[in-house]
Amino acid sequence: MYNPKSKIATEFIDDTEIQETLAYAAENKANFPLIDQILEKAATLKGLNHREAAVLLECEDPAYLEKIYALAREIKEKNYGNRIVMFAPLYLSNYCVNECRYCPYHHHNKHIARKQLTQEEIVREVVALQDMGHKRLALETGEDPVNCPIDYVLESIKTIYGIKHKNGAIRRVNVNIAATTVENYRKLKEAGIGTYILFQETYNKKSYEYLHPAGPKSNYNYHTEAMDRAMEAGIDDVGCGVLFGLNLYKYDFVGILMHAEHLEAVFGVGPHTISVPRVRTADDIDPDEFNNAISDETFQKIVAVLRVAVPYTGMIISTRESKRTREKVLDLGISQISGGSRTSVGGYAEEEPEEENSAQFDISDNRTLDQVVNWLMDLGHIPSFCTACYREGRTGDRFMSLVKSQQIGNCCQPNALMTLKEYLIDYASPETREKGERMIQETIPKIPNEKVRRLTVEHLADIAGGKRDFRF
Repeated sequence: MYNPKSKIATEFIDDTEIQETLAYAAENKANFPLIDQILEKAATLKGLNHREAAVLLECEDPAYLEKIYALAREIKEKNYGNRIVMFAPLYLSNYCVNECRYCPYHHHNKHIARKQLTQEEIVREVVALQDMGHKRLALETGEDPVNCPIDYVLESIKTIYGIKHKNGAIRRVNVNIAATTVENYRKLKEAGIGTYILFQETYNKKSYEYLHPAGPKSNYNYHTEAMDRAMEAGIDDVGCGVLFGLNLYKYDFVGILMHAEHLEAVFGVGPHTISVPRVRTADDIDPDEFNNAISDETFQKIVAVLRVAVPYTGMIISTRESKRTREKVLDLGISQISGGSRTSVGGYAEEEPEEENSAQFDISDNRTLDQVVNWLMDLGHIPSFCTACYREGRTGDRFMSLVKSQQIGNCCQPNALMTLKEYLIDYASPETREKGERMIQETIPKIPNEKVRRLTVEHLADIAGGKRDFRF
């Protein structure tokens, strides 16, 4: 039976409730008085429940779709402004004991190169990432308790935080590793991680068990309840996601919102981020084998309705998506993107030989970080390398309260400008530097708080003089 406050996965992600929600949405997809009420509620920035959001996702009327997109843009602007946070993934190891049908790391794939970075190799990779300008990483590993134990992950985090090269430093390490125990989550918390990220892949239990025939990840409940254990261990910020294309997208759309509602009901804090990856070609994996692929138009609709339904959460899109697709969804709700990414184990310090392919999936956007930064500014977005909230203790309910009251922008915009200034001085190409300096000067007068505006100007001058790491 559906119970968002339950700690049992099949009760807070209840199949009957999802099926009834999908039926309700189908019945009401042209119920325009109801849709008007839902949009009015969403416009208050209080969010929507999974049934209300499902109705918007089902709606096909062109005029109402444009209303949904316009509201998504408005909510994105009110909560996050025009800044886009930058990050890069760092794959530590692709050893894995699971048999996931959609992932080339699956245990029986004998022709992918298996690798694990040594601490010395991690130093070289992180120096290369710092030399690009990155300040925020997402650590990725396969699941293998022998070849990639938690102690190795913890040692790697310590190594990463300890690397200071020129003006570079990784200021926030997010972690995307397999579901684990409360004890191990406490260790990750003590290591100073930012967000703990775990993709559900699909919330449909039957499909999940088919897609994960063997290995620890095959346990649907243990995997789905991982965020509860992480938050019980003191990790304030968790990030959810599904892999669109594995299952019927409407089912997983409802599932991820029910998961968010569960976290709110139990811990008072929903997901810090939601990721929206789609199945991509990879070694030993053909996405055409999955018959639930979604079009770019449907993908845009998913992003927009998620932004309307969960206005407080950050939304992430990776280099799985092309430049064209990323451009279309930036205004509709995305607040974080990767740039200059590698999905191989290593590859930043030195390009991986083709015969030693260790990549998890093929990248669709192969541009350098500088090219992505330049492009974002052309689109009117401020590329941000900010990690201030994490380091100032604005996490969990403290962060959420600022977002829900539309106060987070008082910190985000000036912090984005200051970290952009660092990037421009230390790493940018001349063309990018010129555009960035112009954007900073045009944005300063728009900072509403006079004191914050004055301090921002002072800190920007200090950064130009050689100082680093100012934050509100």
